[in-house]
Amino acid sequence: MIRVAGRPRTLLDVPTHYCPGCTHGIIHRLVAETIDALAIRERTIGVASVGCSVFIYDYLDVDFQQAAHGRAPAVATGIKRVLPDRVVFTYQGDGDLASIGAAEILHAAARGERITVIYVNNALYGMTGGQMAPTTLPGMRTTTSPEGRDVRRHGAPLRMAELLASLDGVAYAAREAVSSPARIHRARRAVEAAFRAQLDDRGLGIVELLSTCPVNWGLEPTDALAWCEAHMVPVFPLGVFKDVRRAREPVDARA
Repeated sequence: MIRVAGRPRTLLDVPTHYCPGCTHGIIHRLVAETIDALAIRERTIGVASVGCSVFIYDYLDVDFQQAAHGRAPAVATGIKRVLPDRVVFTYQGDGDLASIGAAEILHAAARGERITVIYVNNALYGMTGGQMAPTTLPGMRTTTSPEGRDVRRHGAPLRMAELLASLDGVAYAAREAVSSPARIHRARRAVEAAFRAQLDDRGLGIVELLSTCPVNWGLEPTDALAWCEAHMVPVFPLGVFKDVRRAREPVDARA
């Protein structure tokens, strides 16, 4: 018999603590498969900050550093500059990256830091009780917007992949979802492309992954997957927004 599937070496064989139907576990596997495929486990360092995302260090067999809320890109920048031969990635949620950490990711991207960002968007703050986040959909009810997000009062959702793609320092920016097998397959390719941008010294790579939060959404796991397809994908279009294939030449200001 030929074995065609199995647990990635980088994914630890331990139970997870995530709520039923949470898709963080799927994304962990995609990151682990990529690390294995690129043969970079021994030199990979992950950085996670506050939120459900922080628990990734319990599930991947690589070195990890925890950062304060929103500060993962700044911490990753420091690690990569001190240890440029390491492969450094952040793993962040939308409440973390798009809210309190917006300045950190914006400026890391503008500088073109050679890091990879895995950004999980479930449209709310998951760990702290389902509050409205910068990515909450118009009309979506959360614990802090019980009547639904009012764009006039609260603003429109932030589309971080498109925003970051506009910056010169970003080499790769994409958004995918993990709501179906076909979508997961495409997400796996995007995660690898984001890591390759770092390995090829092209700039910062970011993948935004639309994820579910059945408990805070008040849905059964299968219904949450359908809700992601029906409501999140139209607001957050999927696809590759930027893919710079060659490293940029530095500009000499004296020229």
